[in-house]
Amino acid sequence: MKIALVNPNTSDDITRRMVAIATREAGPRATITGHTARFGAPLITEPHALATAAEAVGELGPALVDTDAVIVAAFSDPGLDALRAALSCPVTGIAEAGMSEAARDGRRFAVVTTTPALAVAIAATAARHEHRRFAGTWTTPGNPVALTADAAALQDSLATAIRAAVAEGGAEAVVIGGGPLAEAARALAASAPVPLIEPVPAAVRLSLQRLQIWASS
Repeated sequence: MKIALVNPNTSDDITRRMVAIATREAGPRATITGHTARFGAPLITEPHALATAAEAVGELGPALVDTDAVIVAAFSDPGLDALRAALSCPVTGIAEAGMSEAARDGRRFAVVTTTPALAVAIAATAARHEHRRFAGTWTTPGNPVALTADAAALQDSLATAIRAAVAEGGAEAVVIGGGPLAEAARALAASAPVPLIEPVPAAVRLSLQRLQIWASS
């Protein structure tokens, strides 16, 4: 099986890192190929960049017609609907998949991320998927671009926000909100006070489930 991972950010380096994480999760079940947005922002941090990313993702549709499934690997899933309309294969968003896993068994869950300007879009995504036990979004302080470039500081800031989401929001699970945060999410998973959902692996798992259903239908 071939799964295309679409990075709505314009950073090829972030694409490579997410593909590596997705490949580890997929194992021999699927081959993961990366596709980077051809225009937009290297890191999506605010609503205008998110809207541009949706256009860039939709523009990649013709390059994805020969794949078995597609993952949209930025939080809030920009361009998800456009790809679903253009393609005949399962298309999964990392926010969709991460929230689905976090909400399993009726858990109250929160999102932790570095981009406070996208909190409204994240809440809209939770509402779209009818997650009534969404506790809200907790964010790290400071410039998200600078923070993402400093792995140690990023992990420390995310860990603080995770603890706040649990203490203040009563979160029983936490989703790390963003494809570019995938490596930090993996590093923090073992020490988190509640189940920590890594959205890229979650999207791989959901894609494989959908491919099984697709094949049997």
